[in-house]
Amino acid sequence: MAIVVNLDVIMAKRKMSLSELASKVDITLANLSILKTGKAKAVRFSTLEAICEALDCQPGDILEFVPEEKNLEEA
Repeated sequence: MAIVVNLDVIMAKRKMSLSELASKVDITLANLSILKTGKAKAVRFSTLEAICEALDCQPGDILEFVPEEKNLEEA
């Protein structure tokens, strides 16, 4: 996967639980969990905006581009 989701890292830095973030963002716990584990195929900008607001961060803090070559080297 070329896009890595670092949501768990930012949540840990902010000491916020998944359920607390889900209630602040008004998203289901299941959908937030899918995003957190990197299994999501897409994310709405409105959801990303709400997450960034709740965690006081930038989209680039949550989403990171990692070239495929680098992924293969780490595997």
